[in-house]
Amino acid sequence: MSVMLADQLGKMTGLHVYPRSISQGEGATYYLARDGSHRLLGILGEATGFEGTPRGDVRLCPLTAANAAVLRERLPWLRPQPLGLVRSVGCGDRLGLATPGHVRAVRQAGGIAPIFAQQSIRENARTGRASREVVDDAMWGVFQEGWRAPWGADADHLKTLDALDDCVAAGYSFFTLDPGDYVDASAHAAPLSALSSKRDALPWKDLETNPADLQAAYLGQSFHLDGGHSLTFTEETLWRAAGKYGHAIAHVLRLYRRLASQVRDFDLEVSVDETETPTSPLEHYFIANELRRLQIQWISLAPRYVGRFEKGVDYIGNLVEFEADLAMQVAVARTLGPYKLGIHSGSDKFSLYPIFARHASGLVHLKTAGTSYLEALRAIGGSEPGLFRDIYQLAFERYAQDRASYHVSADTSLAPPLRSLRDADLPGVLDQFDAREMLHVTFGSALAKYGTQLKESLEVHEEAYYAALVSHFGRHLRPLAGGAN
Repeated sequence: MSVMLADQLGKMTGLHVYPRSISQGEGATYYLARDGSHRLLGILGEATGFEGTPRGDVRLCPLTAANAAVLRERLPWLRPQPLGLVRSVGCGDRLGLATPGHVRAVRQAGGIAPIFAQQSIRENARTGRASREVVDDAMWGVFQEGWRAPWGADADHLKTLDALDDCVAAGYSFFTLDPGDYVDASAHAAPLSALSSKRDALPWKDLETNPADLQAAYLGQSFHLDGGHSLTFTEETLWRAAGKYGHAIAHVLRLYRRLASQVRDFDLEVSVDETETPTSPLEHYFIANELRRLQIQWISLAPRYVGRFEKGVDYIGNLVEFEADLAMQVAVARTLGPYKLGIHSGSDKFSLYPIFARHASGLVHLKTAGTSYLEALRAIGGSEPGLFRDIYQLAFERYAQDRASYHVSADTSLAPPLRSLRDADLPGVLDQFDAREMLHVTFGSALAKYGTQLKESLEVHEEAYYAALVSHFGRHLRPLAGGAN
């Protein structure tokens, strides 16, 4: 029926109509259509409040922020909303074009709730996008594919009150608080003589406790965890944990109270993954127990796991060690929550998804970002080889500088040299470790120089891009979606 109606609507304007987008509401039919390389909102019927121009009986409207806001009022399922304690995936989209592919992948996998808008302030700075734009771009993709189930929008890696306020105004539903700048990594291995000074320097007033009460809460007892595990603090391990994470917990409290004063219903994630040293199960327990004491309500926590979680490539480390550590992390999350464990830098960690499914079951939030950009490059490699070669050459030139804020280990001398590559080989470059990381972290430079050309090409070859996303995200989602609740 929707295909027939799409044909009828298309004949009215001479445009291609996306059948899944056709929606009824408030005396009008709404749909998304394509005019060459651009998409437009079509409205048949009452169109008060929308900016656009008539074409026969239809009003055609640009995909502006103002039109997005009016459409969300007409079609409430286009609003991001909290997802709660369900297995979930965050689908970062640095180009603003990937959501239809994400929707198809999530729909195909089943059993996992999506966050279709996800971007950090750092990534927005590099892509030149605003927080509201990220939400709107995802919304248009949700509309295009007719996704009617709940979906979320993640204000990722928030570090400041100003950034938090900006994302609240933009309508996000999931807020990832990142106090990593306040984590004192030196406490991890500081000599015992230094721990007392770190203890004294903690922001006790902000933490709403004191050293004596903290010792009374943790020392002289065993903490029994789900699954028969237990943890015991010594005076040394307590003050190492407090010294390492005390300032970070105080910062989370500041951000949380600001957020709770502005938004009534939201999902919260606390992230300490971008730190120098792993978060031990004992430290995880300390963080979560202190958050609970301070009456912070959260849905997900992302520790810094053992091993290396580099961008866009599989896990680097000992899988046996990781599995043993994860079992304890899950036990803490089940005991003090339950809450989800965040998998940050989670894209392409194919060796870990079955382990998470075995131990965490549904208590998982997988966070991906750059992998969707890399699949865009794969599609470009197959359709616009000249453009791909330009972007790849730029990666060689910019990698040394652009890698500064990322945990990556690519070596440009090991990446396939351009001169040796035939056009048919270009999509396969994305499967080589060093080239993949180089292309991943130089996305900001690539978009600054080739962004317009790249996006226009993807608009023309959108189905190739969606197909690449469905295939790639299927490898992420199937192992996790298959786990029991």
